[in-house]
Amino acid sequence: MESMLKGLADVVFPPQCMACGAVLRGAGLPFCPLCYTQLRLISSPICPCCGHPYDEPEEQNHLCGACLSAAPAFLTARALGRYESVLLDVIHRFKYGGKVSIGERLGELMAQFTYPSFLIKDYSSVIPVPLHPRRLRQRGFNQALILAREIARCCSLGLDIASLRRVVCTEPQVGLGRDRRGLNIKGAFAVTGQERITGKKIILVDDVYTTGSTVRECALVLMKNKAESVAVLTLARAC
Repeated sequence: MESMLKGLADVVFPPQCMACGAVLRGAGLPFCPLCYTQLRLISSPICPCCGHPYDEPEEQNHLCGACLSAAPAFLTARALGRYESVLLDVIHRFKYGGKVSIGERLGELMAQFTYPSFLIKDYSSVIPVPLHPRRLRQRGFNQALILAREIARCCSLGLDIASLRRVVCTEPQVGLGRDRRGLNIKGAFAVTGQERITGKKIILVDDVYTTGSTVRECALVLMKNKAESVAVLTLARAC
């Protein structure tokens, strides 16, 4: 019955490309063929730790300078694509335009993507990077939660929205340099209910990985509270 209703809905309201609005023919990706060709999906070669992509295809995977100088608390970080062009546009429509349905489709895409040396099914729970209550009231939703909820649903993992809290309403990270970002976010997160964290293999979800300051701080707090391991999964990577 559910599939019949979905089929009827697709006839009455045909699915559209998230980027340009073109009507999509058949099931599958939420982008038309033209927009899909403009996505720069991330594959090897990358930094095996933080997932930083390298531009030369003949390079081998190797640690980047940032991970060599200061190893993060997370085990690995991966992103679907580069934060540019079509992907940047749809993220802005989702995050700043309140298009939650776009976020849900992007979360499904994150769940279905094949990442280099990373399997979602190897983990036990999904935690979104939290917003401070004040910021949540301003925006009306947490974009990381929308993505995390779809990943957890598609991959049959537990979704934990209670254990990690943002306890300091920090200055927005946009426009800050790497060092300022790290200082700005330090001490901003705390764990409530360590028993939900202990021994868990956690995927920490956010929308964009820029310098990694936010997810590094979150991962550090989770590991201090006895998580077995933390991986980071983001929709986009600002390279």
